[in-house]
Amino acid sequence: MHTPSSPARQWRVPAALPVAKLVGAVALVLLGLLFADGDPVQVVLAVAAAVGLAGWALRDLLAPVRLAVDPDGLTVIHGYAGRRRLPWAAVESITVERRTRMGLAAETLEIDAGESLHLFGRYDLDAPPADVAEELRAARP
Repeated sequence: MHTPSSPARQWRVPAALPVAKLVGAVALVLLGLLFADGDPVQVVLAVAAAVGLAGWALRDLLAPVRLAVDPDGLTVIHGYAGRRRLPWAAVESITVERRTRMGLAAETLEIDAGESLHLFGRYDLDAPPADVAEELRAARP
């Protein structure tokens, strides 16, 4: 039985990002309590937003590696914290989409695998998407 090679390169969420999200969740609850002035709706909304932010941080802690490449193909994040293996034959294209909105530029790495499209931003990869795309293209046989 063939076992996949160990990843030649991995890209992961920056270590400070889940910490910042968790601090933000705590800050939301504290601000909700501070400004509630006896209104339970404000507290509930602050707690709901904090739970969402904490869930997002939890994903970063459970599945920090968003993308990995080896000679056999790619491994991408799938769903909340799962992984999907994409052999090179399944990868149709690797592109970088650049957009400018309200004066802010953003790049997104797009990996087209036919029936699925996988998108990664700067904070998913802890690297510029254009640099990651170059490395992926170089690693492709």
